[in-house]
Amino acid sequence: MSAVPADPVETPEPAWRQRAVERSTRAAKLRAEQRVQRFLDAAQELIADKGTTDFTVQEVVERSRQSLRSFYQHFDGKHELLLALFEDALARSATQIREAAAAGRDPLDRLRIAVDLLYHSSEPRAGAQSPLFTDFAIQLLVSHPDQVASAHLPLLGFFTELVEEAVAAGQAVSPKPRRTASLIMQTAMFTARAPAAPVGAHPSPISAEEVWAFCLGGITGAPAAKEPEDEAGATAPEPAAKAPAKKVAAARRTTSRAAAPKSPAGASRSKA
Repeated sequence: MSAVPADPVETPEPAWRQRAVERSTRAAKLRAEQRVQRFLDAAQELIADKGTTDFTVQEVVERSRQSLRSFYQHFDGKHELLLALFEDALARSATQIREAAAAGRDPLDRLRIAVDLLYHSSEPRAGAQSPLFTDFAIQLLVSHPDQVASAHLPLLGFFTELVEEAVAAGQAVSPKPRRTASLIMQTAMFTARAPAAPVGAHPSPISAEEVWAFCLGGITGAPAAKEPEDEAGATAPEPAAKAPAKKVAAARRTTSRAAAPKSPAGASRSKA
């Protein structure tokens, strides 16, 4: 009888070869990440200098001191570059809101902190330019709503966790936590961007506390507490719980910075 097996036996790849390939792959990945980050930093600097997203790919290439060929190896064009900056800013904002909300005493309080921070990070600021959000994001919402939804996934995932925790703790009711989280987020962000609600002959700004009271009523079914009247007879919103005030205030400042294009001096070197 023949000692040769009927089917050929595959010789396993030597361990040294696997290690060599993995090392080469890691090095190539690191170089690619560094090139991408240089393009992102260059675009952020141009936005800060110009106060607008109206720049060319060639300007980005020249400022990054890289080649046009390298740019198109990593990005399809300017739109994809701006989208990367937009996604990166939202991801940082989600991380900062998550860290600040962790100080809440229970799920509902953590959700309140997150709503407050999201509202204040979405507010327009006098003298502060955020063209990535005021120009690009608005256009993106009209032309590529699916990309806007994708960019907000880190925030949506966190808010969904908060709603699910509140439901599990018996503090809220929501048959569809993800949709509820999306409604809460959109209420906070778009209300913060709106100038005011018309009340009589004068516009009346909607506060973060009013937004939270509205969202709270939506997930608990409880009517909002009667609001005290100020000296002029106008209804004043009842202040939200203050714990922990220092962390929330600090997070408001950092989320605001994350939402705006970074200046050359303060540009972070985070990995793309």
